[in-house]
Amino acid sequence: MLFAAPAHAEGDAGADGTHGRIDGDVAVVGSLGATFGPRAPRATLDGRLRYLSTVGLFGTYEDGPLFGGGAVPRRAIVAGAELRPLFLARWLRGWSTGAPRVDLTIDSLALELGVVATQPESGPFGSRPGLQLGGALELPLFARASGPLLALRGGVRWGHAALAGQVDGPVDRAGYLALAVGWQHIFGAHVVDAGDRAPR
Repeated sequence: MLFAAPAHAEGDAGADGTHGRIDGDVAVVGSLGATFGPRAPRATLDGRLRYLSTVGLFGTYEDGPLFGGGAVPRRAIVAGAELRPLFLARWLRGWSTGAPRVDLTIDSLALELGVVATQPESGPFGSRPGLQLGGALELPLFARASGPLLALRGGVRWGHAALAGQVDGPVDRAGYLALAVGWQHIFGAHVVDAGDRAPR
C-alpha cells in the first residue's frame, strides 16, 4: 500500500505527517536557476508566497542568454498564482508514505496560471501580455518543509498574438522548462486567526 499512517513514537518529528508544513501558515520561497526554451537558456530569479502550503502567488524574471547565443525570447516577466491540492488532502486523510522527502515532494505538485510579458532579441517588451500554463514540483534536500530545495517547473506560454490565433514563432508560443535551487521558510503570520484575536 503506497499510503499508510505509520506509527510514531510520541514526540517524534513529523509524527503528524506534515513534516513542518504546519509550523506556520505562510511560506516564502526564493530560487535561482535557468529556464530552457528555444535556443539558449535564460538565467531565472523566482519568488513565491504561499498560504497553508496550498495556494500562492509567484513572480519570475528571466534574462538571457545564460551561456551565449540567442535566447528566444531574450527576457520574460511572469506573475501568477499556483494551486497545490495534494497536501491538505493527504494530511486530513492521514496518508503518508513514511518517507518525509517523498511526502513533501508529493505535496509540492502544483498547477500554475500566470500572465507573461516577453521581450524579443531586439525591441521592447510587448505591450500586451500573454498567458502561461504550467506545472511544478519541488524536491526538498532536508526531511523538513523549511530548508533548501530543487525546483522543476515547465509548461507552455502563449503570446498575445497566439491567443488571437496568430503564431509567427517561439515568442508567440513555446514550451519552457526551468530548473532552480532555492530555499523555503515557513513562519506563522497568523492569517488564519487574525480575525479571532481580541484588540488590546
